Amino acid sequence: MLQVRWLGRVGFREALDLQRRLWAHSAENYLLLLEHHHVFTAGPSADQSNLLVDPAEVGADCVRIDRGGDFTYHGPGQLVGYPILTLPGRRGGGLAETAAYVCGLEQVLIDALADLGLPGCGRLRGYPGVWTDLEGTPRKIAAIGVRLSRRRTMHGFALNVDTDLSWFERIIPCGIRDFRPTSLRAEGSAAAMREVADAVAGRAAERWGEAGSERADVAWRHRTADLSAFSRGLGPGQPSGPESPDSRGSRDAARTASAGKDTAPPGAARRVAVAAPRSRVRLAEAGVDGGLRLAERKPSWLRARVEVNEGYLRLRRVIRRHELVTVCEEAGCPNIFECWGAGTATFMLNGERCTRACGFCLVDTRQPAPLDPGESRRVADAVAEMELDHAVVTAVARDDLPDGGAAAFAETITAIRDRSPGTTVEVLVPDFGGDASSLQEVLDASPDILNHNIETVARLQRAVRPSASYARSLALLARSASAGHVTKSGIIVGMGEDDAEVDLALADLAAVGVSIVTIGQYLRPTSHHIPVARWVPPESFERWREAGAALGIDHVESSPLTRSSYHAADSAAAVQLTPRARPVPA
Repeated sequence: MLQVRWLGRVGFREALDLQRRLWAHSAENYLLLLEHHHVFTAGPSADQSNLLVDPAEVGADCVRIDRGGDFTYHGPGQLVGYPILTLPGRRGGGLAETAAYVCGLEQVLIDALADLGLPGCGRLRGYPGVWTDLEGTPRKIAAIGVRLSRRRTMHGFALNVDTDLSWFERIIPCGIRDFRPTSLRAEGSAAAMREVADAVAGRAAERWGEAGSERADVAWRHRTADLSAFSRGLGPGQPSGPESPDSRGSRDAARTASAGKDTAPPGAARRVAVAAPRSRVRLAEAGVDGGLRLAERKPSWLRARVEVNEGYLRLRRVIRRHELVTVCEEAGCPNIFECWGAGTATFMLNGERCTRACGFCLVDTRQPAPLDPGESRRVADAVAEMELDHAVVTAVARDDLPDGGAAAFAETITAIRDRSPGTTVEVLVPDFGGDASSLQEVLDASPDILNHNIETVARLQRAVRPSASYARSLALLARSASAGHVTKSGIIVGMGEDDAEVDLALADLAAVGVSIVTIGQYLRPTSHHIPVARWVPPESFERWREAGAALGIDHVESSPLTRSSYHAADSAAAVQLTPRARPVPA
């Protein structure tokens, strides 16, 4: 089965780490289709003199990679394709096999261009790629650079659709001085990127999809508004249904029982993510319209019990005494009484105000407060006092910080290990804006589990969490798994996806090496959040548990009320987790 994914605009290094993980870990065949930001790439033997500018001065990156070929350019308006395939045959990747594969890849593009009304494209002897005007002045419309090893392919092609061709004047493209590049637009074609991707995907499925193909796309529009956060500051909104503790994720009930933890002045509006008109437009563009009525009663399987038990009260006292924040309260988890009653909680670092404003989340989105230097120590003290076997630590997204808040995770992991060396530590991290060094700072502290939620299916990413990216999340998970860490992720359902799309997201998580997955029903916190599209029946959650196991995922925690940290200790036990050794100082 060929898995085709349109990923939108993706940073080159993120795409590189993602395809490397798919190449090394997965046996599945993938075709990643995307655009890049401005970047020059080159094979290991590329001639440096063919780079005519300082990339930084023109706002571009420059990366040497393990493919054949000289310098080339990738950027907006160019369809980049990375086929990650296992080719038939016995040999690993000799010259003959590589030449045959390149020829097949060229044919996919030649046929797709003919489908788009651009006939006469073909090969130019001695020059890999796809060319136009072969009988006149040949022009290169698609570059190809691949790697083939152990019958597995990497890298691929770059097809100029509506590319700014002036960028190629900053290099000697592919080391070729005699011919210049062109694009579909320059050749008179008005085909849009989506049409081109569809044509290429169709021809690729014919060549490499003997068992069929499956496809998932992120949103197609690329406007500034698509990447903006939800509106803020319009107040708390109405509770989303008649069962207030369930509808608001038990936050109000927990606040009441907590006797005044929220120090805001009486009547002050708590600012939350708001489903402003542009978010509704994004949902409509993703194929989601309407949703369930705000006051619609939840099915019986979604009504969490509100039980202020002794275990809950004891843990609440510990949290208050150490002046800590938990995501259980801030995100309105419906399982707070069950989990706290059992002596488990998820600590939240870097304050209680997030710089993102995802459309499903109840966490506060005002301007973040200054960091608390004693927070990590107090979390470690609470973990020790609670005698936890497994501690879960998360944080708000802090895009205002140079490291995205990574240092707090590293400090807290170290502090917990100092106080409770037998405790396993799970961290639920944001995406750090795609910065690999920030993630590495966390990984260097050696958490036992690295968790990052993909949250929803590819199609709904920009509508549900407009400041994030499906490809970025997959790349982060791939980097964690490649570093040898037990890696975990989570999906929320009921926001407009269908079951088949969840299946594809599970397949993607398995392909990058995720060991633990959580799947739970979305509960709309307030009227200012995106609507619930459907109530997912319990049998669907059971089927996903079985599907995940069939894909090779070690443990799938899947039920209507499952959240990221629900039964986290049981999930850790299911993968036979033992405490990682502390890293040895360099």
